[in-house]
Amino acid sequence: MKAIIPVAGPGTRLRPHTYTQPKALIPVAGKPILGFIIEQLQGVGVTEFVFVLGYLGDKIRSYVEEKHPHIKAHFTIQEKREGLGHAIWTTKQQIGDNEEILIVLGDTIIEVDLQAVVESAHSSLGVKKVEDPWNFGVAELSPDHSHILKVVEKPKFPKSNLALVGVYKIKESDALFTALDGLVASRPDDGTEVHLADAIQIMIDQGIYFTSFKVDHWYDCGKVEILLETNATLLKKHNFAAQPLPDYDNTIIIQPVSIAKGARIANSIIGPNVTIGEDAEIHYSILTNSIIGDFARLNHVILKRSVIGSDAYIKGLSQSLNIGDNTEIDLSGDN
Repeated sequence: MKAIIPVAGPGTRLRPHTYTQPKALIPVAGKPILGFIIEQLQGVGVTEFVFVLGYLGDKIRSYVEEKHPHIKAHFTIQEKREGLGHAIWTTKQQIGDNEEILIVLGDTIIEVDLQAVVESAHSSLGVKKVEDPWNFGVAELSPDHSHILKVVEKPKFPKSNLALVGVYKIKESDALFTALDGLVASRPDDGTEVHLADAIQIMIDQGIYFTSFKVDHWYDCGKVEILLETNATLLKKHNFAAQPLPDYDNTIIIQPVSIAKGARIANSIIGPNVTIGEDAEIHYSILTNSIIGDFARLNHVILKRSVIGSDAYIKGLSQSLNIGDNTEIDLSGDN
């Protein structure tokens, strides 16, 4: 079984970070999103991966080759944003005859019994109930919930609140690529995207049996607020508080935090729910619920619910105050 991981999107909802960093490489709880996905798939025996590259694809390729040299990696290019279905279609030459595939979106972290998914006798799609199904691909189940009757991409009037979470186990890959061939060939030349859901619906209409599996937790890391919530949740779940840290000079650490090797911290308060990248420098600062990138430098700043990119430099104000009794001073700038 091969895993296909599309990582071609520009991540517009995470700008300005994704101007220079692919969304899949933004760190949460000590490692890039893509790192969590690769390790999770390796845990169920997947050793061969096909990455669909696009925007800043060279950085994705460098990360995979440097940090995961032991996997067998293939790379395809999606030159233009033509939809998830088109991204999967670009991998056709990398997939064997009717070879089983597992498609996992490169910005999605899930908690599920993935081994059971891999061993399923049928093609299967991950789903989770949501309050706004019109923003997602949606699955409609049979009355007994035994199989999927229909999938629709972002329906205006959804008949189900079961969103597709971005994990697809496909047994009949020949049928999938045949359906995608037809959709790509018939796509009008007006920027219309090719949807993976449409190809799956063609397969269902042909009588191919699809089941669903419900995920326990779904972290769609496409927005800053969800990225920070994911960071906090994973820091707690993976017991970062139990991991030993160096003694940083005159610094208080409030767990859970993830501080990468080479980080230099002094005269600061760090935590809770903070991830700090490699070789970052932090002095005279207070950080809570934030993600700090590699080689970032922070001096005299107070940050909460913030995402700071790699190589960023922030210097705040250094004040010397002589304050008498019963004095109230607001330095927040909120007037």
